Amino acid sequence: MTYYFSKTITGKSFDQVIALVTEELKKQGFGVVTEIDMKETFKKKIDVDFRKYKILGACHPQFAHKILMTDDKIGVFLPCNVVVQELPSGSIEVFAVDPVASMIAVKNDSLMDIATQVQQKLKTVVGNIH
Repeated sequence: MTYYFSKTITGKSFDQVIALVTEELKKQGFGVVTEIDMKETFKKKIDVDFRKYKILGACHPQFAHKILMTDDKIGVFLPCNVVVQELPSGSIEVFAVDPVASMIAVKNDSLMDIATQVQQKLKTVVGNIH
């Protein structure tokens, strides 16, 4: 089982794809609660040039609340990360964590239903990026 799902976009800029991903996340009930710019971080912290690579921490409040009420330690898997990176070809790749793959390690069947619902929403987000 793979731990993510992805899509490659051509003909759009990195910033355009970030905006599209953010909008699609909103349509599915998610908000971006964290944004980590790895290019900027690597340059600032270790003086290394790196490609455009942003990690968007997406949170669906209703699902997050439900899952934390089921298992208060599950926060180690939150938020759901959605990554946007620029490929050497100039294309942009969008990929998201597969929450079902994450929950397999937890071995709590009551979490799988929620993980499956979140998985479908994240697949919709990635699938709707054009």
